[in-house]
Amino acid sequence: MRLEFVCVFMVILFGLAKFGKAEIYIVTVEGEPVISYTGGVDGFEATALESDDDHKLDSTSEVVVSYARHLEKRHDMLLGLLFESGTYKKLYSYRHLINGFAVHLSPEQAETLRHAPGVKSVERDWKVKRLTTHTPQFLGLPTGVWPTGGGYERAGEDIVIGFVDSGIYPHHPSFTTYNTEPYGPVSRYRGKCEVDPDTKRSFCNGKIIGAQHFAQAAIAAGVFNPSIDFDSPLDGDGHGSHTASIAAGRTGIAVRMYGHEFGKASGMAPRARIAVYKALYRLFGGFVADVVAAIDQAVHDGVDILNLSVGPDSPPSNTKTTFLNPFDATLLGAVKAGVFVAQAAGNGGPFPKSLVSYSPWIATVAAAIDDRRYKNHLILENGKILAGIGLSPSTRLNQTYTLVAANDVLLDSSVTKYSPTDCQRPEVFNRNLIKGNILLCGYSYNFVDGSASIKQVSETAKSLGAVGFVLCVENVSPGEKFDPVPVGIPGILITDASKSKELIDYYNISTPRDWTGRVKTFTGKGKIEDGLMPILHKSAPQVAVFSARGPNIKDFSFQEADLLKPDILAPGSLIWAAWSLNGTDEPNFLGEGFAMISGTSMAAPHIAGIAALLKQKHPHWSPAAIKSALMTTSTTLDRAGNPILAQQYSESKAMNLVRATPFDYGSGHVNPRAALDPGLVFDAGYEDYHGFLCSTPGIDVNEIKNYTNSPCNYSLGHPSNLNTPSITISHLVRTQIVTRTVTNVAHEEETYMITARMQPAVAIDVNPPAMTIRAGSSRKFTVTLSVRSVTGTYSFGEVLMKGSRGHKVRIPVLANGYSR
Repeated sequence: MRLEFVCVFMVILFGLAKFGKAEIYIVTVEGEPVISYTGGVDGFEATALESDDDHKLDSTSEVVVSYARHLEKRHDMLLGLLFESGTYKKLYSYRHLINGFAVHLSPEQAETLRHAPGVKSVERDWKVKRLTTHTPQFLGLPTGVWPTGGGYERAGEDIVIGFVDSGIYPHHPSFTTYNTEPYGPVSRYRGKCEVDPDTKRSFCNGKIIGAQHFAQAAIAAGVFNPSIDFDSPLDGDGHGSHTASIAAGRTGIAVRMYGHEFGKASGMAPRARIAVYKALYRLFGGFVADVVAAIDQAVHDGVDILNLSVGPDSPPSNTKTTFLNPFDATLLGAVKAGVFVAQAAGNGGPFPKSLVSYSPWIATVAAAIDDRRYKNHLILENGKILAGIGLSPSTRLNQTYTLVAANDVLLDSSVTKYSPTDCQRPEVFNRNLIKGNILLCGYSYNFVDGSASIKQVSETAKSLGAVGFVLCVENVSPGEKFDPVPVGIPGILITDASKSKELIDYYNISTPRDWTGRVKTFTGKGKIEDGLMPILHKSAPQVAVFSARGPNIKDFSFQEADLLKPDILAPGSLIWAAWSLNGTDEPNFLGEGFAMISGTSMAAPHIAGIAALLKQKHPHWSPAAIKSALMTTSTTLDRAGNPILAQQYSESKAMNLVRATPFDYGSGHVNPRAALDPGLVFDAGYEDYHGFLCSTPGIDVNEIKNYTNSPCNYSLGHPSNLNTPSITISHLVRTQIVTRTVTNVAHEEETYMITARMQPAVAIDVNPPAMTIRAGSSRKFTVTLSVRSVTGTYSFGEVLMKGSRGHKVRIPVLANGYSR
């Protein structure tokens, strides 16, 4: 009989007088979760899937239910033996992907648990945060991809995408079933639908196929407020509705604000089903305990794709290795269960090693700027034209209006305590001086921290009878990003501080004052142009400045990993998508039905939706095969045929463009049409990922066993031998040979010519130079890298495989040469 306890716990405890303050912990103990249990416990049959099994785990089978129940009893028994009833509170049992639970207890009790027999590790919980249309056309989906799936009305049919996010606003047109062909049942999906506690109506409607929320850790931590956070799957933030509609929102939904239609919004896979697992909340983000419970439930329920537009707030408290913690271990279990996982790379760019997604089993998504740019102009009466941004209508043609500064139109000086130049409070202004004029306001730090908004400036100006407003940025902090905001009256944000100075100088010269400083007359005039129409640029895509960058790291000492991250680039800047009427994540879109926001949070669901289209066409492909198809067919060129550029900061902190590298975009920008028919894939599975961990220098083998329940009996020799569609060697000494295996997923035999190129400091050679692969067969090839000169930086290159039937497969190669 096998001794087995629990594999992972998250613990949160109510503080008692004799204990320290209760906290949340994540604990691992001996024993296998459902996904990897191969038998050995008396009375319980094996539940693990074979590595070559195309079928998903049947979580409703008596064998699985019985073993899962057994694990939960073991969790309860362990806690009950160690602690007195009432001194702790168990929050979740994790049984399917990792074996453990979440519980609320004191640090002293956590220490007792840490030394209990069978317990592997105890980690204090840590927080996660959100990593916060036009793109279907930009990506070529309507003409190049959707027809292969039966048109947009069938694109993504019956594929279930799970969203671990801030919930959903189910009444939004992007998610309703009005005027659509009915959605039938998806028999393999077994998720629940919670009922709205106020309306008593289900959150599900066929399009939304599951809706649950997870907040036990947040409640135990004392930060959950049901009146603000909603004790249901309802989206109180906006972020969850936005990401869900990017991946799977209905097609042809008119994006209207202030009477103007900005276009039609559509998800990448418009017929895919949406399964909601709310674990993020508007004020505090979320806790890993709740997120892990949501992921575990999503995989149990039978999702095909998992979108994670979330990332850790900080490194785990105990774990040193980036790949080994309850969050990444849970995702490894998800991939073992056949679920493709897309995760946002993070928004810490453009600085190196700023990623928050590290593991090879996850598709890490960087954010691109697509081809839409918005500009507007303020034209002064003296003829000067000042550029800015503002999604607004123009003032009347051929007419100029008097300019009045906020500080000069106050009711009295006592209101200066309200930061009146922000133009957030109409009650502090003299309406008679503003009516019919253009109000000039100042952009302060309050706009950065969210306590002021452009939307409120617009509403202030409108309520005072102004014909429009100008918002001047006088000081720009490094890294400050300005996005256009739709407003209902003419308005413009002057983002260039030098242009703002020109406006201020013009205003001061044309505004005479008496000896006290009071304005005698306002004589400066100007007009605002139309900023509603986008300008399409051929220089797209570009890597967005905020998108997190590599190199990838293997530990929190920032040692570099032999694994490329990010994996792929997708649109993530100025993305129009659904918003929750309750949404507070973006103050400029309060109460609106749509929002245009930026972040790698927006890039990840593009990949999740496109992965759903691939899963629809190739239902038996593994998560690694889907990821490979996306990566090997991506492009490193922009629409004009030039190398993709990345936004970067110069030494003076000014924004400029530099040639992008794989550390910016991974393999390149996603190309959905080519990904449907990649020719070859680089496949990998659970054993390969376990071998990668065991081959990575510096990782404690006991730590690997704690999280995978498997000893290191298998090694790849070197982590760069993991069969990924990229090659990274962070410390190349003399010569190293890397092996890759490709599988022909096309329907016919094909001969591939293999070539390679590399920057001069590293020599590259491939063998064989050509090979013929039968349909469904696999072949190996090797790549030899040798140091020519030590430069102290990475050399970049690629391996290119050209098939006789037209397929092209490209993988990036990166190596940093050392003398020893």
